[in-house]
Amino acid sequence: MNATKTIAAGIGLVGCLAFGFGWRDIQHGKLPPVRVIDSLFGVKAVSAASPEQIFKQSYQRILSSYNRPVKAQELKYAGMEGLMASLGDPHTVFFPPKDAQAFLEETHANFFGVGARLQTDPLGAKVATVFENGPASAAGMKKGDLITTVDGKSVLGIDIDLIVDKIKGAEGSVVHLSVVRQGVPKPVQLTIKRARIVAPTAESQYLSDSGMGYLQVTSFAEPTMMQFNQEVEKLERNPLKGLVIDLRGNPGGLLETAVDMLSMFVSDKVAVKMKFRDGHEEVAKTRDNLQHEFKYPIAILMNEDSASAAEIFAGVLKDYGKVTLVGTHSYGKASVQNVFPMVDNSSAKITIARYYLPFTPFFGRTVDQDGVFIKGGLEPDVKVDLDWSKVEPVLGEPAKDNQLQRAIEILKEKGPAPK
Repeated sequence: MNATKTIAAGIGLVGCLAFGFGWRDIQHGKLPPVRVIDSLFGVKAVSAASPEQIFKQSYQRILSSYNRPVKAQELKYAGMEGLMASLGDPHTVFFPPKDAQAFLEETHANFFGVGARLQTDPLGAKVATVFENGPASAAGMKKGDLITTVDGKSVLGIDIDLIVDKIKGAEGSVVHLSVVRQGVPKPVQLTIKRARIVAPTAESQYLSDSGMGYLQVTSFAEPTMMQFNQEVEKLERNPLKGLVIDLRGNPGGLLETAVDMLSMFVSDKVAVKMKFRDGHEEVAKTRDNLQHEFKYPIAILMNEDSASAAEIFAGVLKDYGKVTLVGTHSYGKASVQNVFPMVDNSSAKITIARYYLPFTPFFGRTVDQDGVFIKGGLEPDVKVDLDWSKVEPVLGEPAKDNQLQRAIEILKEKGPAPK
């Protein structure tokens, strides 16, 4: 009797649930969907739809049924970003058109603007570098200037990328800037005609006190090889006792550029081996017609923000005994990406292979579940942490850059370059 009541109660409960789930359909003169009844009895629905069809159906359902209007393009881009993020690879990313254009400009080091590099400041944007022979230089802009207005509108507290966007513009157009300059009581007004800019990615200075050359490489873009060669020639007009190549903060760039620059140091040697998902390998070797005779010792400065092509450049030279690495461990990227353009000018940067240096074991980055570094990256020959205890560091100034100071000391100890 109790069993009979239990079964009856169960049937009644299912009936109520079915009625509740299907009541809206019954009100409209329709039977409840079979999937509703099946789900109540634990019957799993078997879908013959492909992942692509399911994704498309979900996309269309959101567009047609979400409780507020959704822009199709924004939804599409969010879907692409989600696909990339699901891989757990920070180097596989989707670029909407604006970001894709910015990435292209970065790899070409070529854009329309005023010819200055800016850095964040609470009061606007501080001028970190004024490019030689650029329109900003011609208009009188100076390093250290603080940009407070662009075309009459305040940029106080605005994100640095947005300020840069406001200053960039069509070739030949004019931008009006107001800058605060140390020692000048009133804001300085600058009118600058925008032009095509080839950004310097390799810049040098001769440190006369030590007889050393300092050459900072900020990225490995298309013009970097030519600029690097020009800066080496400029430094060698002085009685050069050693060279410090600064790759701190260098995120990398083009593999081809790194290999060409390595060709100045080693001829017809393996630079990297790339291993792909199907198991095949490709080898990138240095060229045999670009070698330069370096008659002095060389040190490379690096830190955790030195990545990708910067790690290849430093690691290959270390493997062949051409340099001393100074600083802290590098990022540990050890992967190769290709950029695939889309029809709407967006693009996808996708990891296609791992790379390996000639002799250094695989040094890919490992992090914990919170993204905190565990191991990886190139290890320096001489470990030196940047010292914040005395004065705020200024990279490239020996008196305020203890890592550069240590590199100079090492070069003095080494004497002439190894043959």
